[in-house]
Amino acid sequence: MIKLIDGGVCAAEGFLAGGIHCGIRKNRTKRDLALIVSRVPASAAAVYTTNLVKGAPLTVTKEHIADGVAQAIICNSGNANTCNADGIQVAENMSRLLAEVMHIDHKNVVVASTGVIGQPLDITPIAKGIPALLASLDEHDCSAAAEGIMTTDTVKKEVAVEFTVGGKTCRMGGIAKGSGMIHPNMATMLVFITTDCAISPQMLQKALSADIKDSFNMVSVDGDTSTNDMVTVLANGMAGNEKITAEGTDFDTFMQALNTVTMALCRMIAADGEGATKLLECVVEGAADTATAKTVAKSVICSSLLKAAMFGADANWGRVLCAIGYSGAAVDVNKVDVAFHSAKGTIVVCENGAGVDFSEEIAKEILLEKEIDILISLHSGDASATAWGCDLTYDYVKINGDYRT
Repeated sequence: MIKLIDGGVCAAEGFLAGGIHCGIRKNRTKRDLALIVSRVPASAAAVYTTNLVKGAPLTVTKEHIADGVAQAIICNSGNANTCNADGIQVAENMSRLLAEVMHIDHKNVVVASTGVIGQPLDITPIAKGIPALLASLDEHDCSAAAEGIMTTDTVKKEVAVEFTVGGKTCRMGGIAKGSGMIHPNMATMLVFITTDCAISPQMLQKALSADIKDSFNMVSVDGDTSTNDMVTVLANGMAGNEKITAEGTDFDTFMQALNTVTMALCRMIAADGEGATKLLECVVEGAADTATAKTVAKSVICSSLLKAAMFGADANWGRVLCAIGYSGAAVDVNKVDVAFHSAKGTIVVCENGAGVDFSEEIAKEILLEKEIDILISLHSGDASATAWGCDLTYDYVKINGDYRT
């Protein structure tokens, strides 16, 4: 049984988190440097953006955790440290400065950055801020760290769960940032997950790599895949369970806990899309196979025209069919059913690829809600998939029209 609890990345035994304003961002009221620390070295796993242009921190982190071990995560916001001639050096310096004060190997430090691309990152404020950053560490409250990784996010994103493995109570929690430049195959998101469950680095990586196929790779806000996306998991084993080293019941339970955390963060990220007013969830059922279901769900959730219609509470179901048609999936469009659902109810708008009579007034009432489900039945098999996104609003253009300023 997976139980939701409080604490975010501090919920798991032996993890602390903190965050400060060190001076990277001009706005002194916003934290711009975050830290997550395990009291002991932990198994580490990560997945990275598929963009060929990658931030220097990703290159450094990938090298650091090649041995499957890490003990700390340091992340700055306000500057992506991407496309900079000295980017690798700056990222390495971040890890060395922290490691020196913590008295750990600098290769046990995960480094992350988020913000504007192509602007040099001055290491000076980070170096000066390290003592205060360490002083900010809290073993119960991770809100300062969650705030420290935010850019255009409007809300902090954190979740935690409790589960049992081998008779031992384990906890897992995560924080995330992500609002714009969000698109399947990793997005401009940073996700940090901690757990006190004992699991080998190999099985941790296997769990994470499998999970993202149905979680973070099914989220899209604007169709832009970022340069700095990374999901990192640290597992320090302090729950005392027998270490998970192979597939089986314990691994399945771990996967369920991980999926609960990642799915919750996916919904938070999509709902907080830049300028968004609504969370969109596209559920595709009756597909011939999972690949088809995923392709259709992502195509629909990525449609700018559909996203705009959802902003206007317009039940323009033709845009759903259009997105299915150009998705590239082998679908019999004459079998497709479409319905819209929210807290106000459900309304069928298309059956067998054709429109049906429905009340525009009731449909509008349904689509005025903050969470909208787009329900698609393909009637071609038993496979299903879910994707998450948000509506497209005037504010998205405003935010990105002057992002650097």
